Parts: sequence; C-alpha cells; structure tokens
Amino acid sequence: MSRLTGARPAAARRWGCATTAFLLLLLTAQAAQRADLSGDAPAATINHSLTLLQRLQELLQNGNSSDTVLRVRTAAAEEAKVFHTHQLLLSLQSEVFESLLRNQSVITLHELPETAALFEKFIRYLYCGGVSILLHQAIPLHQLASKYRVWGLQRGVADYMRSHLASESSQGHVVTWYHYAVRIGDVVLQETCLQFLAWNLSAVLGSAEWGSVSVELLLLLLERSDLVLHSELELYTAVEGWLSRRQLEGPVAERVLRAIRYPMIAPSQLFRLQAQSAVLVRHRAAVQDLLFQAFQFHAASPLHFAKYFDVNCSMFLPRNYLASSWGSQWVINNPARDDRSTSFQTQLGPSSHDAGKRVTWNVLFSPRWLPVSLRPVYSDSVSGAIQPVRIEDGRPRLVITPATSSPDFAGVSFQKTVLVGVRQQGRVVVKHVYSFHQSSDEAADFLAHADLQKRTSEYLIDNSLHLHIIVKPVYHSLIKVKK
Repeated sequence: MSRLTGARPAAARRWGCATTAFLLLLLTAQAAQRADLSGDAPAATINHSLTLLQRLQELLQNGNSSDTVLRVRTAAAEEAKVFHTHQLLLSLQSEVFESLLRNQSVITLHELPETAALFEKFIRYLYCGGVSILLHQAIPLHQLASKYRVWGLQRGVADYMRSHLASESSQGHVVTWYHYAVRIGDVVLQETCLQFLAWNLSAVLGSAEWGSVSVELLLLLLERSDLVLHSELELYTAVEGWLSRRQLEGPVAERVLRAIRYPMIAPSQLFRLQAQSAVLVRHRAAVQDLLFQAFQFHAASPLHFAKYFDVNCSMFLPRNYLASSWGSQWVINNPARDDRSTSFQTQLGPSSHDAGKRVTWNVLFSPRWLPVSLRPVYSDSVSGAIQPVRIEDGRPRLVITPATSSPDFAGVSFQKTVLVGVRQQGRVVVKHVYSFHQSSDEAADFLAHADLQKRTSEYLIDNSLHLHIIVKPVYHSLIKVKK
C-alpha cells in the first residue's frame, strides 16, 4: 500500500541511487571504449542490448523497485488502471513526465477510453523503444505520443500512417486519418492522405469510408483534376448518394453539385439524370445554367463553342478517367529486358460533336535509354574502340506521340498522364502519376528513381510494370466575344 500513498519506500530510494550509479558506470564504460577505439589495437564490440531490453521489460512487467505509480482513469470506468513504473525511465523519454514527477510519485492521468486502452502499450514503448501497432491504434497512439511529448513515437506513428494508406480495413481508415491530420495540423500527413484519396478514388467511392467524408474534404476532392476514376458519371452517382445520406440542403448542397463537371457527361446520361436523379430534381435551379451550358458544349463544334464561352476553366478539363475512350492500360512483362511499343486510340474530345473522331497514339517504352551525354562514342586513341557504358547509366523512358496530325486538332492540345500501379499491403494502388503536355512527347522524370533491374522493385508487380496511359484533350478559347 505504500506505493499509493506518495511516500517513497526505502527500496525505491535504493533503486534511485542504484540507477544513478548505473548511469555513471555506463558513461565511464563508454568513455573507456572511445579511448580503446582511438588506439592502434584492434577493437571488438560486445553487444548485450537485447538482454538489457529483456530485463527492462521484466522490470515493467513485475514492477520491481518501482518508485512511481501512474493511475489512468477514464470518465466511463469506475476503477483506474494502475501502472508501477520508474521515474528515471519515464523522465528520459518524456519531458511531460519529467515535469509531473518532479515533486510527486503518484499521479492520476485522465484519458479517453481509446487512449486508455493503449496506455500499457505506450508505457512499454517508453521502456523498450519499440511497439507493435494496428491500423485502428494509430490515432490514439499518436495522441498519447503528442500529449506526453514523446517525439520519436509521434514521428514513428505518423510515418506508419503515411506508409499504410493502402492497407485493407473493413471500415476504411484514410478518410479518418485525413480528418485527424487536419485537426492536429499535420500538413504532410494531410497532403499524403488527400493525394492517396485522389489517385485511388474509384476504390474509395465504393467503400464504407465514402460516407465519412466531410463537406470540406469532398469539396477539396471535387476541385481536383487529378482524380482517378472511371468517369464523371461515376463521380456524380457517388456524390448523389453522399448528399442523400447527409440530407444536406441549401448552399452546401449547391456548392457540391456545381463542382461536378457536367460537360464531361454524355447528353444521353444528362437527360437521364434530369429525369431520374432526385437530388438533381430538388436542386435543379442551382445547376440549371451548368446543365444548359453542357448541352450547348455537346451540340456545337468546339471551335464554335470556344468563340463564345471560356473553355479555359476546370469545367471543361477532363479528370483522369479510366474509361477506354480516354486511354489504355499497358502491362509490360519483364520491363528491364528490352524496348517495347504499343498503340491505342482515344476520342478526339469529350464533346459529342467529336464522338466519331479518333486519335491513334503510339507509345514507346525503353528501360535503359541513355542521354546524349552518356551515349558511347568512338575513341581516336584506340581504333574503333567504344567507351564502356554501364546498364545503370540509363533510365526508363516513355514516349507518347500521335500517329497522324489532323485539322481537327485546331484549338485542342493534349495532356498525357501516366499512372503507375504498385502493390502495397496486398492491394494494387496508384502511387505515381506523371503528366506532360503536347509540347513534349515524354515526361522528363519518368521513373527516374525506379530500379527495374531488381525483381523486388516497388514499381513491379510480379515482375511486370503496370501502367495506365490517359490522354486528356484540353480546349483553348480562340476568340472571346463580349456578351
């Protein structure tokens, strides 16, 4: 009972003296070791750190010679969880504990149920410097690390979250992690989550976590042109379901519906939505101008339409659509072996006026293309000799060019986007996106850091490179007429 009264027993005082002596002895030994290493005699390292970690674990588990008691309470529980700990180890890891334990040996900590459930795991980290973690434990463990200013654990959990966005979970976790990152002001985690959601949106739209997307997050996603999904109609259908579940009315619902890019939806589908979509019928007045403009866009030639409307805005810019009319998937088996080529067709533009017009694209992939500065040259000193070139001097190259030119291209440029799929935690996700415009036939930094020679490369799935090439027509206003 003396451990709970606040008075330190004699054993605890002896423990404090012993630990102080141990630290002095450790510092002396380290100084001696540095002195040995500075001499000429060969040095050997004796490492028993695992044994030390095991003894520290036993120290926590058994409460041997503890001099500090932590009582962890939650609002819902009648009894507190009690941890017999050691001031020295807590203070070494946490400046908060160092301050709390300066003049007392028994402290009561008030925690939320989710953080209290992980408090033993948190304390074990303070003793051993390591911890196992599951997806649903990331946020409460990060909260504990932040509250008690254990910066190493805080960084470790944040790194874990950034590297496990693709992990499978029944309810989803990326949306929850994004909202948490916004709440605590972690901009890096916030942007990482947002990018993952944008590049893998089709999977998110069909998951349980779509319903947990906040209004702010939804509007941020709808602003982006790099969303990867099958079509704009797929996005509208998901947004309609989101609005129906939230039962939002007024300005918020109107902002969401006005962020849909209606010109990217075929007229036949727009007619069906106007007749069958309860959300669109309820908010028709808020988007009537956008629907009328979309029908005009599909009815007129792009050149004629561009004379009267500003097409240099997001409403007329396609997103990264996976439908076959916008591009093609390309799986390159054993990509480190030799050059490959393929071709595919896309619709000239999203306008129905261009529905029957196709553009053929030729694609060349080279795993070891060499810049001019590194290409082999003949040497005068040795007749006909060629300077040796290493394979690793080359880099992957992807060139996308139209097979022919056409007068129909007037007023249209093409943005080419290459999605690279990787396998993470058992799922194939889009991790890298390269975009370049008509002025260039290739992305300058395409797979610049990929080592395709290694079968274990993160860019390869079963020794194959998974690409999806998308060509997005971008219209330009030729003549602006004052209305």
